[in-house]
Amino acid sequence: MPLKTLRLRSAATLATFVTLAVTCALSLGAAPAAAQDALPGKGVAVQPVQTNIAEETFQTLLVLRALEKLGYDVKRIQETDYSAAYLAIGNGDATFIATNWQPLHDDFYKQSGGDTRFYRPGTYVTNLLQGYLIDKKTADAHGITSVEQLKDPAIAKLFDTNGDGKADLTGCNPGWGCEAVIEHHLDAYGLRGTVTHNQGNYSALIADTIARYRAGQPIFYYAWTPYWVSGVLKPDQDVVWLQVPFSSLPGEQKGIDTQLPDGSNYGFPVNTMHIAANRAFAEQNPAAAKLFEIMRLPIGDISAQNLRMQEGENRQADIERHVDAWIKANQATFDGWLEQALAAAR
Repeated sequence: MPLKTLRLRSAATLATFVTLAVTCALSLGAAPAAAQDALPGKGVAVQPVQTNIAEETFQTLLVLRALEKLGYDVKRIQETDYSAAYLAIGNGDATFIATNWQPLHDDFYKQSGGDTRFYRPGTYVTNLLQGYLIDKKTADAHGITSVEQLKDPAIAKLFDTNGDGKADLTGCNPGWGCEAVIEHHLDAYGLRGTVTHNQGNYSALIADTIARYRAGQPIFYYAWTPYWVSGVLKPDQDVVWLQVPFSSLPGEQKGIDTQLPDGSNYGFPVNTMHIAANRAFAEQNPAAAKLFEIMRLPIGDISAQNLRMQEGENRQADIERHVDAWIKANQATFDGWLEQALAAAR
């Protein structure tokens, strides 16, 4: 039937027609003026925030690509520390963060307003792990399986890098959620006298740690997934996870049992990653709210992208290319997110 003879018989039919037209245009990467006018985000500004961890950019940019397709006026990502990021979102000065770890960031979240100020109904990434590792050669040679063994000065001295007799732990940047946990563990497990928590720029510290490993020296460090380090220092092959003698966490995580179903205990609960947005924004923007709820990203895809960054593809243009390639490889999934977001706006 020629388009000029098509009769739209009801408001429901009209809404369906517009949604189909917009979805088709979005899938093709561009929309005609009429479709652009129909986009739910038209004229609405979005201010994303993240930390200066470059490996978080991939997750953030993927959300921004989808928001742009919905017509939102996406501003440049603002970098800050976690505490300031959560405060900005809670106060309405920023829109969202794509790397809300739960329960690791629960203190930041609650102190900035919690559920009354934040909207985070979905789970973006699952099975996030953290813990302490040492090189496998030293672990096997001395039978080291638990951080508790580092209470022994002779064991701790194996990981001494500056001659003070204490084990040097490559740890977390000041202001990160893991900093509070590590500091708590040093006291809870009686390690304060034999272990030094080395802090600063994690990327620089872990680069030095890897260099020492390659030089055949013992190493002791904190790490998490998804991140590229586990692609370079492979668990069970190059390094091993250390267990803890019992569960013990600070703040909002107090009382959480970190023991896994198989009986192992690495001191940190398995986390999930969420898109945490300003609640008022989400309530006023159902399309964006639905998007935040339904987006899912496999943890392996993040680790693979992070490894490419470590291997040299770490410029902003490289990361944007990685995001575009992911969308192309997962076009049906991406388009499905947009369709559901558009439907929520009707």
